[in-house]
Amino acid sequence: MKTPRFFFMMMVSLVILSACSNHAADAEPGKTSTEVEHTAADMQNGDIIFQTSRSSQSQAIQLATNSPYSHMGLLYEKEGQFYVYEAAQTVQLTPLEEWTQRGEEGHYVIKRLKDADKTLTPETLAKMKAIGEAFRGKSYDSYFEWTDDRVYCSELVWKIYREGAGVELGALERLSDFDLSSEVVQTKIKERYGKDVPLNQNVISPAAVFESDRLITIVEN
Repeated sequence: MKTPRFFFMMMVSLVILSACSNHAADAEPGKTSTEVEHTAADMQNGDIIFQTSRSSQSQAIQLATNSPYSHMGLLYEKEGQFYVYEAAQTVQLTPLEEWTQRGEEGHYVIKRLKDADKTLTPETLAKMKAIGEAFRGKSYDSYFEWTDDRVYCSELVWKIYREGAGVELGALERLSDFDLSSEVVQTKIKERYGKDVPLNQNVISPAAVFESDRLITIVEN
């Protein structure tokens, strides 16, 4: 029989992605405009960008997923400028420079599908954008339910790629699959969710997408 401590520990997993919902808080200066413009030459539509969120819950997500990256989005070019399509408080387009300044020390990593030249055709990219548009304005999903009513950062990118390009970036996990040993994570989940935890709920973390063998690193600043 599973002990009360087991179920308490399981509650911790629900916070693993919560940094996405609050990543914009207390931003510090990051990359300059010149630096962002320089790396823009290496970017293209459909690239995926990762950062370490500065939200109060970012440490919990990092510990739970054993990864420094706790927020992510999809790069779109619009009228010659790059934006990040992200699930923050709502699903929105954020100017790239503004987005990079939100992260820890302005650091970010950009990854790309290995066979992007073949897979991400203009038709496929158009389909991905159309699918993404269906999420625009939807609220951030702080409970990480596997529905389309609300959405969190890695779920948004994963679903756009899966439904638009037929590509799964990282394997889905369960809430009980993460590292639940940290007191920081335990404290956060207890404060927010109490005891009602959907242990078998599907989830995709920024770390799982970052480590996908379908991706290669293009830029790291």
